[in-house]
Formats: sequence, C-alpha cells, structure tokens
Amino acid sequence: MSNWRHKVWRNLSSFQGSCYSTTPSRTNKLKLDDLRKIRPMILRRIENRAKDYPVKEIVPVAEEILIARKNLLSNVTALLKVFPVLTCKFCSEVFVGKEGHLIETCRSYIRRGNNRLHEWVPGSINDILVPVESYHLHNISQGVIRHQQRFDYDRVPAILELCCQAGAIHPEEILQYSKIHDNPQISDEDIRSLPAGDLKYVGTNAQMAWEKVRAGVKKLLLVYPSKVCKRCKEVHVGPSGHKARLCGVFKYESWRGTHYWEKAGVNDLVPEKVVWHRRPQDPVVLVDEGRSYYGHAPAIVSLCSHAGAIVPVKYACKMKPQGLSFSFTNSVPNLET
Repeated sequence: MSNWRHKVWRNLSSFQGSCYSTTPSRTNKLKLDDLRKIRPMILRRIENRAKDYPVKEIVPVAEEILIARKNLLSNVTALLKVFPVLTCKFCSEVFVGKEGHLIETCRSYIRRGNNRLHEWVPGSINDILVPVESYHLHNISQGVIRHQQRFDYDRVPAILELCCQAGAIHPEEILQYSKIHDNPQISDEDIRSLPAGDLKYVGTNAQMAWEKVRAGVKKLLLVYPSKVCKRCKEVHVGPSGHKARLCGVFKYESWRGTHYWEKAGVNDLVPEKVVWHRRPQDPVVLVDEGRSYYGHAPAIVSLCSHAGAIVPVKYACKMKPQGLSFSFTNSVPNLET
C-alpha cells in the first residue's frame, strides 16, 4: 500500500513540476522566435493603418461635436446661475433643487453605512456634466503607454481626444483649446437681465446640445476605437489600452493592478448622471417612504426641465411624469379610476 501511494505522489509531483516549470520548453522557444520574426510586420501594419486616419468623411461630425459641446457648457453654466444644484458631501449623489431630498441612499465607504441620509453641499458643473479624461496620444500608431511613462503624457477630456484623433483639433493645440473653451465666463448681470422666455430658450438649447454631443460620439466610436476598464471605468481613446497600473488604487477597492479593457460606449465617454427628479405632484421635499413612486432623470435633463424645456419622450419611462405620488395620509395610494 505504501508503494502505491509513493508511485501516485511521484507521478503527481512530476506532473505539477512540468506544469509550473519556469524553464522554457522547446515548443515555447519556437513560438517566441516566431513572434520575434513577425513583430516588425505587425508594427508595419499598425503604421500603415494609421495612414488611413483621420477619415475625411467623419471630420464634419467631430467639428459638430465641438460646437455642440461649447454651447452645452455655456448654457449649463448659465442655468446653474439660476437653478441650484446640490451634491452629497460623502458620495456622488446629486439633486437639482433648493433643498435636498431625504431619501436614505448614501452608501459612502467613509461613513461605513449602507443607508444613510445625505449631507448636501453646493454643487458645480462637474456634478451635472461628469468629466471623463484620458491620455493624449501624439498619433494613433504610437506604442502602448507603459506604467513608468504615465506622467509623460497629458490628461485631456476624452471627447476632445476623440475629436482630435478624428481630425477636428490639431494634436499640439488640444491643451490650449481645453483651457479656452472648458471654462466659459458668464456674469450674474447677464443672467438677471434674461426674461423668463429666454431662460426657457437657454434650457432648450442645452438639451439639444446634449443630444447632439451624444449622437456625434456614437458615430465616432464606430470609426475610432476606444477602451474602458471594466472595473474602474478608466477610459482610453485609442486602438489599445495603456499599461498604467492605476486600477484599484484606493484601499477599499479589491482589485489593484492593470486595467481590464473592453469596448467603450457612449455612456463611458458622456456619462448620464441619473438623479432623483421631483415632479409637480411630488412633495416639496422627497421622503424615503415614497422612493418607489418618484422618477429618475439624467442631471442635465432635470436641470433643463426646471428651466421649462420640453423633455424628450425617451426619458418618460424613467421620469414617470403622469405616475402616482406618495401620499402622507395613506401609505397605500388609491388605485381606483
């Protein structure tokens, strides 16, 4: 019996040693030699593919995105002078209104609680239009950015980087373009002089610019590849993701290391910041007991609706404009028609 166990253990040891051996076998050496031979051919094909970019037919689409983005930033800045926006001190919750809601949805790792009330502080334009940045590439055929090279490249908005690769912005002028157009200056006197009808016009223009930006980015992503990390939502505009090990750098995150790249979509470059939307039939302050009755909407859509803009029909299923509201007198609403 002992001889049988000794034979089984010896076979298992030899099998595990062959599987986990660090010495390259002859087959692996042949494969490495083949990869070294075809590496120049792969690099040559990448350089030749870069000659086809930018696509001339797509350049007008990128230019329209830049114009719509400029109008969006200026109109949202003007609306924030009139309609207050609040953000939670401990989490990323945003609410459009003078008073924050009382819905217990704060799940910040700092407070160490599952459901708590939010602590509201004044918000900014970055709470309505979430900034998404990526590394700026000098050309589409350059090598992959290594971890030790992460400080050698500038970080720019992902939309501008996408339009830059599409030929709408010169690569050397993208930083100057971002400084000029990303901070529109609108005084309070100009907003006070606007009548109510013009304020509705501003909200409508912001809504239309938001839709144009998303539609244009959707078209560009069909031609120019972009990547997003599955775990931390890092965005990289280019044919392959970078090698900077920045995924899970915080202590509360379980994963730390390289990014897990997948194909990016419109919501990755132009995120929809979904917030609780107060309807006319809802109470002045939203309470936690009626959270199943209230509606949701992207923050930009909620802000434009406060200005009087007509909300597109595709958001009606989330906003529940004709839905029931929470009743303080009776916890079960009357469903009779």
